[in-house]
Amino acid sequence: MALLQVITIMEREEWNALLGRFSTAHILQTWEWGEFKRVTTGWQPLRLAFMQGTETVALASVGVRRVLGLPLLYAPKGFIAHHDNPVLVESVLAHLEGMARDMRAIWLKIDPDVITETGVPNGDDDITHLQGQTLKAALIKRGWRFSPDQVQFRNTLCIDLTPDEDTLLANMSQNTRRKVRTAEKKGVTIRNATLEDLPILYALYQTTGERDGFLIRPFGYYQQAWQEFMSAGLAHALIAEHEGAVIAHVVLYHFGRKCWYFYGASSNEARDTMPNYALQWEAMRWAKAQGYSTYDMWGAPDVFDESDSLWGVYEFKRGFRGVVTRHIGAWDYAPYPPSYWLYTQAVPAVRGLLRRLKR
Repeated sequence: MALLQVITIMEREEWNALLGRFSTAHILQTWEWGEFKRVTTGWQPLRLAFMQGTETVALASVGVRRVLGLPLLYAPKGFIAHHDNPVLVESVLAHLEGMARDMRAIWLKIDPDVITETGVPNGDDDITHLQGQTLKAALIKRGWRFSPDQVQFRNTLCIDLTPDEDTLLANMSQNTRRKVRTAEKKGVTIRNATLEDLPILYALYQTTGERDGFLIRPFGYYQQAWQEFMSAGLAHALIAEHEGAVIAHVVLYHFGRKCWYFYGASSNEARDTMPNYALQWEAMRWAKAQGYSTYDMWGAPDVFDESDSLWGVYEFKRGFRGVVTRHIGAWDYAPYPPSYWLYTQAVPAVRGLLRRLKR
């Protein structure tokens, strides 16, 4: 294989155009996502293009953030490449490892959007994917370790949008299909959200967080997450209404060939009208109409039984009959193991002890 040249991309249009050429392009690798994380959490994006002659063969958007004076490096859903080329993969890994060593990083984390299996573990539809298994073996051989900190969902459900709408509806479980129709019969209507609706979206998200017991961030965080992506044409929100009142919403992200269901919320009123089912069906229809071939429901359990915190959400999602898709997950490269041990083991232990003493 010819020597790779690595260049830094400094322009939004160039980066997103290069990313869009890969069939596995992910929204978390876009220019906009790097800027979102820079503004909201301080991760400084470093956008690397790996060139072989005039061809871009791999990309990595690497966030850099300093802790205790030393950098952490994280490439969300990256690196992206033609992972069926093992020589290329080894070359990209070697460059990223060298960069981590040169920067004296505590760790470099990657979680490539590479599939290791599809289907429920040990089920009739459990299929192993060679590409993911090969990448996992390469990482282990090179000294990477499966990360104790899985930033993104490892597993998800993906719906193939290429069949016609009647087939998509027929593929749903009988119960889910009935609830989609119940929403229509009870007068639930769906409309596109605008930027003026952002306070409404946030208020519904607050209500959902209070009801379901999860913490949410201040309005400014979601304004950045929703407004900037909507303005860039990379996000779309749908609102469900009943008798003139807003009762639920979804926020979709989209790029390349895929549309992702990232955020959803609902009020405490009119829940028997099944607005969440209507919203998912309309989201699928919208994504299909825009030319996206896959609808990613963004998140499935790590353990496929009721002990997993995502089990209830999974039961809702699986009625739409997506394929359970299991990815390689996050892996850490620690160029200096003592620093990695201090950050991942010693510091959390000391913080935990201090919290217990304070109580």
